[in-house]
Amino acid sequence: MFEFVFFILFTPGASVFLCTSSDLELSYAFCDSSAHYFQFNVTPCSMLNESVWHAAITWIPKSDVTFLKIVFTVWYEGATALRWRQVMCSGTDDEYSLCGRLKGETIETEFDIKGKRTVFPKGYYDVILQAFSDDSEKNIMCLNITMIVKEDAF
Repeated sequence: MFEFVFFILFTPGASVFLCTSSDLELSYAFCDSSAHYFQFNVTPCSMLNESVWHAAITWIPKSDVTFLKIVFTVWYEGATALRWRQVMCSGTDDEYSLCGRLKGETIETEFDIKGKRTVFPKGYYDVILQAFSDDSEKNIMCLNITMIVKEDAF
């Protein structure tokens, strides 16, 4: 059984339950204390037998999205298990629809997350997802995600 959760978060510091299944549980909180308008959903909520998650985000950024770098870091048992960086928007020839959006403008986008690229053993994971608006490393969005993998995939 897979569950689908859809939410809007306005409250800073509060942890939000994203989804649960027999093999996975996801929740998150913002890293900073300011309020954000952010909606996120993901289906299915499972690590087993699923190669792709379908995700949708609605977000109102607090700064222009001319330049956007995403840093995704996963910790398992106190050690870095995965680190991924990607410049999504550089200001020229950008391929993503969110690039060029202005502060306060609603961004709605859908995408796939290819979950089977990495096998996650059973356990607790801390995931930090950061979005930067320029090379100064100033966050425009930071999520602290808790991921609990309840079953080994192997």
